Amino acid sequence: MFIVGELINASRKPIRAAIDAQDVAVIKKVAVDQFEAGANYIDVNAGVFVHKEVEYLTWLVEVVQEATGAPCCIDSPDPKAIEKALSAHRGVAMINSISLEKERYEGILPLIAGTEHKIVALCMSDKGMPESSDARLAVADKLINGLVQNNIPLDNIYVDPLVQPVSTKDAFGIEFLEAVERIMTTYKGVHTMCGLSNISYGLPVRKLLNQSFAVMAIDRGLDGLIINPLDRQMMANIIAAETIAGRDSYCANYLSAYRGGKLED
Repeated sequence: MFIVGELINASRKPIRAAIDAQDVAVIKKVAVDQFEAGANYIDVNAGVFVHKEVEYLTWLVEVVQEATGAPCCIDSPDPKAIEKALSAHRGVAMINSISLEKERYEGILPLIAGTEHKIVALCMSDKGMPESSDARLAVADKLINGLVQNNIPLDNIYVDPLVQPVSTKDAFGIEFLEAVERIMTTYKGVHTMCGLSNISYGLPVRKLLNQSFAVMAIDRGLDGLIINPLDRQMMANIIAAETIAGRDSYCANYLSAYRGGKLED
């Protein structure tokens, strides 16, 4: 499972305060904690600072990589902020994200065309967020083909079918799961990922729903998650689900996690 640690996001009050104060120690600690907990990439987002996003996003990249040596998932819809952050990034970054929305597509595509950077491709267009698996597949098809035609390797494309809350429509969970399965079987070599917490929006005991949803999505083929890797139960469920789904040769990852004390509270 490809894990992006989601905690360095300026929408979170402690992170916003740390960014505003340029508190290197706080950002480094959150970055290191996520990396040591199993994050492959560290998400960096400074979007609430509208007039300073370019400066702050670049600063976050520098601080996170200095602390961890890990690559970053550069999280912004602003091409200027992404371009500046990429100039400071060492190695292969992930860009979060591109979509079929005309302005975003035309702004982000030139930054990644012909590069080795990974890209999160949102199943969204100027028509809005699709609700059915069919509508998601239609957007995914255009995104994948457009990216490939611009020399983005299939292995670097992470399609996000977009999670919507089941509290607003019963079918949102199953439509997402069906979209994941269809994308993974139709476009061999492409990845799927999501931030899954929206599934439980407005409902009690959200962790239970989030964890159950993650396991179900892994069963359908999902191979990337934007999550809090410090949630030990979530991480344990992911390891167990991948083992049961046949994605853990000879249960090696499961046994390693057990020996490392990662499967128990």
